Amino acid sequence: MGSKAAIFATAVLAVLFAAPALAQTSSPPAPAPMSLAPTPAPAPAPHYVDLAELLSVAGPFHTFLNYLEKTNVIETFQSQANNTKVGITIFVPKDSAFAALKKSTFSNLTSDQLKTLLLYHAFPMFYSLAEFKNLSSLNPVNTFAGSPYTLNLTDDMGSIYVQSMWSRPKIASSVYATKPVAIYALNKVLLPMQLFSKEPPLAPAPAPAPESGASDAPSPAAGKAGGLTGGKGDSTSAAHNVGAVSFTNSLLLAAAGCLMLLW
Repeated sequence: MGSKAAIFATAVLAVLFAAPALAQTSSPPAPAPMSLAPTPAPAPAPHYVDLAELLSVAGPFHTFLNYLEKTNVIETFQSQANNTKVGITIFVPKDSAFAALKKSTFSNLTSDQLKTLLLYHAFPMFYSLAEFKNLSSLNPVNTFAGSPYTLNLTDDMGSIYVQSMWSRPKIASSVYATKPVAIYALNKVLLPMQLFSKEPPLAPAPAPAPESGASDAPSPAAGKAGGLTGGKGDSTSAAHNVGAVSFTNSLLLAAAGCLMLLW
């Protein structure tokens, strides 16, 4: 009996010691650490275009920019450029285009009319130069001023013309054309019929500059002064000659007198 009890106790102990090892062996392997997918980089914020700064360094477009700021239309264009997906296209006349018209052309407009004129110089959508060819088939095209303020576009052998009632300027150059903002320079102001019942008069031609050769020619006064100076010089020389002749004659008379006395 004692030996059986010892054997039993030994078996129990063996089972107790082997159980943790068996449990450890039979337990499923620990899951491998999950690999996290890389977080995509945030999309870059759209580039902010400061229209006032852009127009102040390009051009010169100072007159157009002054009107934009005076009427607060610059804020309307700025919001359309940076807060919408469709963007904006702006036609900017050069300073020389405004100077070519009489000042009364714009000073006689009311503040609302001037604002409309500026809005008439923009499309409420971005258009590249390549898109104007297709856009011309949709003439007339509505401007930012709304209906009935429209423009007609013409592609003539690659040259783009923008036609209003009283002017048909050609796009002189592309100032800025990165979506969503396009700015194109014009050599004339766009003049709609709704604001101008007849063609505005041109500014008077500047007075011609004096010819460069005129300043080189001697003036009559200068010639007269020169003549006076020359006459004075001649009279002095003549007086000197007369004095010399009188002195010579005196010597001759004295010599003749001496000879007569000796005779």
